[in-house]
This record gives sequence, structure tokens and C-alpha cells, in this order.
Amino acid sequence: MEFQVAGLLFDNDGVLVDSHPAAVEAWTKWCSVYSPGLDWDSQGTAGVRAEDMVRMWAPLELFDEANDYINALELETAGTTVPLPGSLALLSALPAGSWTICTSANRELGLARVRAAGLPVPLEFVCGDDVAAGKPAPDPYLLGASRLGLSPSQCVVFEDAVAGVESARAAGVGVVVGIGPRVVGAAVDCVVSSLEGITWSSGVLTVSSSSLLKGF
Repeated sequence: MEFQVAGLLFDNDGVLVDSHPAAVEAWTKWCSVYSPGLDWDSQGTAGVRAEDMVRMWAPLELFDEANDYINALELETAGTTVPLPGSLALLSALPAGSWTICTSANRELGLARVRAAGLPVPLEFVCGDDVAAGKPAPDPYLLGASRLGLSPSQCVVFEDAVAGVESARAAGVGVVVGIGPRVVGAAVDCVVSSLEGITWSSGVLTVSSSSLLKGF
């Protein structure tokens, strides 16, 4: 499959890197203190900012304390983050200024995970701290496109979470490539198992047919 796109916007966790075991460890500890009995991993909140989840599950009067605690826990486990298949090869082949990362993590955590995985950090990096509203609001991808000097319609978004797909569509991006089975059935243009085999050259994004889980 081929798509004409001028810029590439990547979610981080679940797309470029695998930080899931680290996040489960951190949130399990957090839930034991602020929301006993809650199974974080089954809540369907992938792609949502930590601060927004804290607002959902911690007592309002304890927000600052609870938010500081999850931030500290996630930073402690960030070093176990590893790259996902195809991410290093693809990012390494992209010209500076043609792509960026739009993560829901705060800046310190997002950068820690990218660096732990050994991936390049774009100057245009977008984190959860940079926007008034996180995914599924359009703000992260609107900002990412703007930092590349492009309109969202000129960009492709790579997402593994429904909240992220909704954010991309609300921002008006031209193409959404889903990563992994969680977004099969979401408003994506195709779904692949990983970034392996994906290339971008002269404005043409090529998605390997061998990695497609669902195509249109």
C-alpha cells in the first residue's frame, strides 16, 4: 500500500517502543495506594495521559500527591523500555524535520523511554505537558503537525490505541496507520503488526503487504 504524505507523526508507547511491562509495574504499585482493587491494564485507557487517569481514579484532594507518585514510579521503570520491531530502522532513515513523536507521557518520562530504547529524539518532540488536552483530544497531533510546518491533512499518524486514533482523526490527519490488533475496527486506513517493512521516500509512504493485519 502507498500513501502520499509530507510528514510522519508517531505515538511512542506501543508504536516505537515497548514500555508496557514497565507501565504495568508502576501502575500496579500506584493502584495499591490510591485505587485498591483497580486493574489498570484492563481499563481501556491506553494512550491517555497519566494525569488524566489520576483524575479519574484518585480522590480529587489527593491529585497532586497521586500524580507526583505515578510520575516517579514510571520514571523509575523507564530504563526497561525496548524498541519495537522496525522502529529504529524507519526513524534512522527519515530526514530531520520530516517526522516527530507525539506521546501522552510527560516530557521527562517520554524522553527517558525513547533514549532507553536507543531511538533518535526529534527536535519537534511533543509530550503530554505541551498540550491543554491530551488524547483523544486533537491537540497532540495538531501540535505535532504544526511543529513540522505542515497541516494535519499532509501527515500520517502511527497509533496503537483507540484514544490516539480518535485524536488523529479529530485533528484531521490525512492517513492513520494502526499498529497491532487493539486498533482493528478503529478509524484507520490500515493496520500492521509493526513498523517493520514500512518506508518513506520522496513523499511516498510504503506499507509492506506482508505486515498488514487489515487493509482497505
